[in-house]
Amino acid sequence: MGFQYFCRGLRLISGKSLRHFVIVPLIINMVLFSGMIYLLFRQAGVWVDHLVSSLPAWLDFVRYPVWLLLLLVVIMVVFFTFTMLANLIASPFNGLLSEKVEEILTGRKADQPFAWRDLPALVGRSFRREFEKFGYFAPRALLLLGLSLLPVINLLAAPLWLLFSIWMMAVQYVDFPADNRNTGWSEMLAWLRRHRRDTLGFGGTVYLAMLVPGLNLVVIPAAAAGAPVFWLQGQAPDQS
Repeated sequence: MGFQYFCRGLRLISGKSLRHFVIVPLIINMVLFSGMIYLLFRQAGVWVDHLVSSLPAWLDFVRYPVWLLLLLVVIMVVFFTFTMLANLIASPFNGLLSEKVEEILTGRKADQPFAWRDLPALVGRSFRREFEKFGYFAPRALLLLGLSLLPVINLLAAPLWLLFSIWMMAVQYVDFPADNRNTGWSEMLAWLRRHRRDTLGFGGTVYLAMLVPGLNLVVIPAAAAGAPVFWLQGQAPDQS
């Protein structure tokens, strides 16, 4: 469960009524993902070699599998960092896209329709919410990064990073319809925990889609459009 929300988002953004809300997130995604790929090809191996060199001599027999695990961790860290940056820049437009999708799904117009003169206020509100996400993400990411640097224990880092990244993908995009409904941060997290299976399914689908060349270019708008489908069909607490 959960993958259908992303698939519905893909279908929605292909419609004429939403295409002009997708252009800016799409351009941001293309630019930042190009930079991420370049950085990974140029630096990932260097960083991993430095980390592996810190292993004690008695662990030489596991040096190669540890190298592979650390490479996976580095890729996930860089990948997720760039994803967070892309979402920060595109957040005002993703929030607006999410709002328009909800209008299509419910048939109800927003009480205050968006006008371009409202963009500065929308940017300020979106950035405040994104920094709230960063405050949630940063300490947990630093803990996982610390585990990645500890010999032997770092073997657990890759699966933990993967699970955390999947969770954060769902947090990132479901926050848009939640914020549009003026749902508080803590209440939104509690809602996601109550819908844990679909949350991980949705986040996992977004995460995997970002690894698929070509598809990863439209992941951000597709996920932003799929999140309100999840929010509404999951019977959000403030839906009435």
